Amino acid sequence: MAESPSHATYTMSNSGQRREGKMPIPQQSPLPQSRELGLATLEITATKPSPFTKSWPHLVAGGVGGMTAAVLTAPLDVLKTRLQSDFYQAQLRAAREATGQARLGPLQSASYHLRETLQILRDVHRLEGWRALFKGLGPNLIGVVPARSINFYVYPTGKRAYSQWTGLSPDNPGIHLASAVTAGIVTGTATNPIWLVKTRLQLDKNHAERKGDIGARRYRNSWDCIRQVMRDEGPKGFFKGLSASYLGVTESTLQWMMYEEVKHRLRVREEKIVKSGREKNWWDHTVDWTGNFMGAGAAKGLASILTYPHEVARTRLRQAPMQDGRPKYTGLVHCFKLVWKEEGMIGLYGGLTPHLMRTIPSAAIMFGMYEGIVKLLGSKS
Repeated sequence: MAESPSHATYTMSNSGQRREGKMPIPQQSPLPQSRELGLATLEITATKPSPFTKSWPHLVAGGVGGMTAAVLTAPLDVLKTRLQSDFYQAQLRAAREATGQARLGPLQSASYHLRETLQILRDVHRLEGWRALFKGLGPNLIGVVPARSINFYVYPTGKRAYSQWTGLSPDNPGIHLASAVTAGIVTGTATNPIWLVKTRLQLDKNHAERKGDIGARRYRNSWDCIRQVMRDEGPKGFFKGLSASYLGVTESTLQWMMYEEVKHRLRVREEKIVKSGREKNWWDHTVDWTGNFMGAGAAKGLASILTYPHEVARTRLRQAPMQDGRPKYTGLVHCFKLVWKEEGMIGLYGGLTPHLMRTIPSAAIMFGMYEGIVKLLGSKS
């Protein structure tokens, strides 16, 4: 094969001598033939970046957003957990029967439930002090930060991975579905022991009232709760309620898919405005600033209403055992059957009002901060 001239390979003088004190550059071997170059190019393009390389901003953003939302909505989380328990539901049924409010229409029932919820919130503050409104916040934060970090890390990573493996667009609804299910299962499994401790601490007051001593507590703190669960129930005791958590994956999946649809519609709206060439009015700017987090709140609210009974079952399954050491609910199906038999439909939706009061603003805060931090760190949501 004939040797290629130097000027065909490098931009330099024909003599190849040093100029302005630079060292001479030796003559290089000729360029490979087009067939070899084409093969090399094919090998380069076939190497795809790992879907895990650009996910760390999502890990950080999810943790910060989840922590902020948890602190701001902690009192409502305490209230929701208590209203989901069988002890508080029994008290509320007795109060309704005493006041003649046991049978109400849907609108009257919703209004009465809201007043009831606010009254309980005031009673907790009056009888137990303001610190009781933040009971369980420590383990809650210990659970929220990794839970949100894992969920917001796994979901976008799953979108990239499933997109690469299947060849489908990351905006495909099937990719959203698979990524949301994966994120929900991984998050639920990894953080279930933390949520169990949080639930036990929040319901500990019930155990003291059953004994007739408001000052008595079964668990002194989080570490004591962990020690007793390990001693009395073994390692599997930390995973009580996991079946209900897996059932709850439907909620997070619905939320992610509805949120993705909201974001898609907002992008389409923005593209139409740009193509039309018109200037944005006050409403357009309002949508730009509030569209994502308002959509996140709406998606969370609708998903919660559709799938709420799993929340009640999860709380009941995580309750401390009865006085004889046996759990009241032996499994997910048994829990649903027993709640339906003893309390009816209203039992499956116990605590829904404070749950919505907490989760809707919590989701708006969390997703709003998530989107902002991800953009700040130079990544895509």
